[in-house]
Amino acid sequence: MTTPLRPLGAAEPAEITKAARLAALLRSPRLEFLMEAHDGMSAKIVEEAGFKGIWASGLSIATALGVRDNNEASWTQVLEVLEFMADATSIPILVDGDTGWGNFNNVRRAVAKLCQRGIGGICIEDKLFPKTNSFIGEGQPLADIDEFCGKIKAGKDSQTDPDFCLVARIEALISGWGLDEALRRAEAYHAAGADALLIHSKMPTADEVLAFKGAWGDRAPVVIVPTKYHTTPTSVFRQAGFSVAIWANHNLRAAITAMREVSRRIQREESLVGVEGQVASVGEVFELAGNDELAEAERRYLPSSGPPERRAVLLAASRGAALGPLTADRPKCMIDVRGEPLLRRLIATLREGGVGEVTVVRGYRKEMINLPSIRTVDNDLYAVTGEAASLACAADHLQGDCVIAYGDILFRHHYLDQLMAADGDVVVAVDALWRQRAVSGSDPVRDLAVCSRPFSGSYLDDDPVTLVRMGNDVPPDRAHGEWVGLARLSDRGCAAVRGVIEAMAADGTLPKASLLDLFSRLAAGGETTVRVLYVAGQWLDVDDAADLVHAGQFL
Repeated sequence: MTTPLRPLGAAEPAEITKAARLAALLRSPRLEFLMEAHDGMSAKIVEEAGFKGIWASGLSIATALGVRDNNEASWTQVLEVLEFMADATSIPILVDGDTGWGNFNNVRRAVAKLCQRGIGGICIEDKLFPKTNSFIGEGQPLADIDEFCGKIKAGKDSQTDPDFCLVARIEALISGWGLDEALRRAEAYHAAGADALLIHSKMPTADEVLAFKGAWGDRAPVVIVPTKYHTTPTSVFRQAGFSVAIWANHNLRAAITAMREVSRRIQREESLVGVEGQVASVGEVFELAGNDELAEAERRYLPSSGPPERRAVLLAASRGAALGPLTADRPKCMIDVRGEPLLRRLIATLREGGVGEVTVVRGYRKEMINLPSIRTVDNDLYAVTGEAASLACAADHLQGDCVIAYGDILFRHHYLDQLMAADGDVVVAVDALWRQRAVSGSDPVRDLAVCSRPFSGSYLDDDPVTLVRMGNDVPPDRAHGEWVGLARLSDRGCAAVRGVIEAMAADGTLPKASLLDLFSRLAAGGETTVRVLYVAGQWLDVDDAADLVHAGQFL
């Protein structure tokens, strides 16, 4: 029995499966994209980059296994790779199923197994088994239409997830059979129950696929793979009404280039000096692999030993509208700074300082904050609430030795060490050189702090400094520094901050309050002393395009 895609506007199930999310991508009124991955690590990277779905390329998986793209890897071997990919990610996977790995019986067994493993869908092509890659040779024979329709029906009848998608890939243009044959096959495959059609071409222009789409119309979603006609602007595909474009093998090809370069250089130089700064750090590898989750599980299930782990809560709910189009599709904490998201760089600094558990408060385009090994909480009212309300969303994570920071700041690692070593239940980092920033105009000065005494600069002067208040209304002639957006709380300090949050919620001031208001109220209350750690520049926050340039220079 054929299971159609869920109609637009129909109620979503209580739990949206990966197959349902893939179906939504296929039926989306706008052009969507799938990015190639070939193992668990590359799949994680695709999700981290912000893609909504993954193309599990048969070419890439076979090549990564060291065999040819001619069904030399069995479908069960491919299935094992897919299981790792699905376990590593939360976005749907469309599997390149070649010709279905055999006849209708192979297809129905494969579909049942893919559904068991939470795979979103399969794409099968109308060529003969064992397959030959579409870009090799000319005039490859095509499968009999009726036989291929039988595969489609068998696959749809075997799915255990009603939203599982079967995409029929039409190879008529690849094999030189022309547009009429491609349309004839499209009609048959659509009638047999295919959820979408993939029209393939190896021409250097998009003329063939555009002609197909113009003749086919909108009777079923149409998917394309622009590998050969990559110079065609994506806007052309949008205007033509294609449903999905697949970037089919570029992660594998990029990996080959990078691995060759690194291997040859190390072999030539017999040293790691030239490459160590050019490759991902071991810490990033551990982060992608989810080592922090294992550490958390160890804390939960193994007897505790040693000092409690440090935590951090990062506020990253705002868009950063001053950055204009750079934040049209992502929050400012996820914009790229010299090859990495700003938030990733901040988290790396925290990890180096011994911070284990990192909780990020998300808001604008929250799905884009998808770095591995972090916890997330959401402030869905971010557009009408302030920073204190965002912190309140993470109140349960304010425990133990905890750092609070804005998600758009960069600072030198030694500042974190000093903050952790400072006495006090609540310690805020204040830039004593703020007047130099104001004179240079390199960054707007705000968040001014009034302290119990100014910074002296003397090594002999180690008397404690406390916060009186801070805010954007502090007159510059009364200010002693600028808060850098970084604070550290002890367990008692966490309890004090939670108490202020509860008091603000009770008197109605929480929704619009900033962190400046929160720390000023804490300081004014007298029950908890807010200590000040003076720092000397060497930090920045990213609020506009000029800050972004400075961030690149800072690193």
